[in-house]
Amino acid sequence: MNTTRACADFETEPREFNGEAHHVHPLVNLPPKIALSKLVNSLKGVSSRRMRQESPELAAHYYRAAKLWSGSYLAGSVGGAPISALRQHIEQQNRPV
Repeated sequence: MNTTRACADFETEPREFNGEAHHVHPLVNLPPKIALSKLVNSLKGVSSRRMRQESPELAAHYYRAAKLWSGSYLAGSVGGAPISALRQHIEQQNRPV
């Protein structure tokens, strides 16, 4: 399963993605019936598995914690803001390493 499929499973629409070395900035259209925490946990799980498959050295580096992501996240609602302004903000972030 990839992140696009995970979003589809939660009936969300990915709009933009960017980030920095230690965090990411996904922009998704999330219907109100979907619990944000469930989507975030799914995306973290999917991305962690994929990163471990593509970079086996990560598993050795993080073997004690047995996880790549922390349990925390920050979410914000942007209802009413133009999508172009949100995309511009996310695009100005550095790409994850």
